[in-house]
Amino acid sequence: MASLRCIKKDINYLVNEVVSDCYTALYFKDQSKREDIIAIMEEAVDFRNQMIDRANHPAEKKSRSLVRKHYQQMRRDMMQQIDALFEKLSAICK
Repeated sequence: MASLRCIKKDINYLVNEVVSDCYTALYFKDQSKREDIIAIMEEAVDFRNQMIDRANHPAEKKSRSLVRKHYQQMRRDMMQQIDALFEKLSAICK
């Protein structure tokens, strides 16, 4: 099992990638899509805050296997949400 520090670093790295791609899209796209791109950035930051909160407060601290399952589910949720954010951004930038 990865350490809590590594999980938090992964969360921050992936959300920063989404945000940096949004900034790049803001620079190259016209002003009509600005609000949509900013909404994706806000959604990414909200997601980051939720994931950090979930990482800091696992549901069951008593059982090691339940804690491990909690973090595995977190990683699956994180990857699904990050993929969804990238898909939204690519749909806007077409």
